[in-house]
Amino acid sequence: MNAVTPIRTTAEQALLGALGALEPAGAALQDLRSAGFARFEETGLPHRRVEEWKYTDLRAMMREARPLAGAPDASALLAAKVAIGRLPRVGGSRIVLVDGYLAPDIADTGPFPEGVTVSGLADALVRRPELAALLAGQPATRANSAFALNSAFLTDGLLVEIAPGTAVGHALDVISVTSEGAPRLVNSRIVVIVGAGASAGIVETHIGPAGTDYQKNVVMQVVVRDGATLEHGRRQIEGDQALHLSTIEAEVGAEAHFDSLTLTTGAAVSRNQLFVRFAGEQSNVTLRGVTMLNGRQHADTSLVMDHAVPNCESRETFKHILDGEAHGVFQGKIIVQPIAQKTDGRMMSQTIMLTEGPAMDNKPELEIFADDVACAHGCTCGRLDEDLMFYLKARGIPHKEAEALLVEAFAREAIEDFGEDTLGEAVEELREALLASVTDWMRARG
Repeated sequence: MNAVTPIRTTAEQALLGALGALEPAGAALQDLRSAGFARFEETGLPHRRVEEWKYTDLRAMMREARPLAGAPDASALLAAKVAIGRLPRVGGSRIVLVDGYLAPDIADTGPFPEGVTVSGLADALVRRPELAALLAGQPATRANSAFALNSAFLTDGLLVEIAPGTAVGHALDVISVTSEGAPRLVNSRIVVIVGAGASAGIVETHIGPAGTDYQKNVVMQVVVRDGATLEHGRRQIEGDQALHLSTIEAEVGAEAHFDSLTLTTGAAVSRNQLFVRFAGEQSNVTLRGVTMLNGRQHADTSLVMDHAVPNCESRETFKHILDGEAHGVFQGKIIVQPIAQKTDGRMMSQTIMLTEGPAMDNKPELEIFADDVACAHGCTCGRLDEDLMFYLKARGIPHKEAEALLVEAFAREAIEDFGEDTLGEAVEELREALLASVTDWMRARG
């Protein structure tokens, strides 16, 4: 039998060449790279014949691979400091990554709260080789091409640890900046471990220059131990020509809570992946998102919620607001394993089309292998309610302002109760920042 050699695209050839040119690393890190390289070499960039990527043909969309970003120089750090200065501050302590590298000198923050430890991932891996098992990812994540590529390019990253029993009243503000200049590929890995009985909030923001077709592949791995709570807010406001790949992997222990909210307004092409697994009973997870697209933007949200133990609850609510010729995608899957009796899982995707030009693909799925469960999914697509528009306009509100009010109310449903338990005063700042993004987006629309 003749072996079939796959035809590599220009981008795949460049990526494989760059992977082979990386500097050697420590044994544990090198093993992770090798596993990622082998997986990517086997699969290449995902395309529309791969079911999970059928609506986001990355092989076609990523025609060229940008060179891997190196450590930022002094001018890049200065420009990044100016860029983050324009962002509204949320949370108490700020952590800054520039081109995927930790930049403590421009974070402009005091000491971290007691019980919070922040360190470089490569150094931590040398001191604690057991972290390699976590970094390798869960089976569903390891099979993912974007995760494999991130592992293959792994050089360093960020490790955030919350000590058991610690209550962090203000959110940690993590900002990832892509510097100006020639287009580059930014590869970033963030690991968050919340100790047993601890509670914390993290706000993650991704920004970059407009007019530059840079590429970013970022992975966040979260471990929420027994009895712990983590509220995770995420703002993806990348430059208008960027390609943004994001993977969130979370393992949630017993009697724990994980709540993640993602706001997406940036990048020409983006994909937000979530892989969440229940590892202990009596836990609950809430995943939510607000996506606002115009022009020819493309944004894909794909999630897998794995109920691997009994007596857990999950809620997924995603809002999409589309204009121009934008393309939105939602793929959500709830898996209920045979052992996971008394599961309560509900998923909803809702879309508002502001004009006739956008397109939305929805694919909600349930895979249920247990018989004592309460699970449901649904999706809606439509225009703004004409009766409500008439009601507002009849009271003297101009058409555009009436649209903005209804869109803000639509988005607010996913935002209004986020972070109530742990973010303290920072939650109001975050909510206002998210809602301001909705208002700014509507204003930019005209």
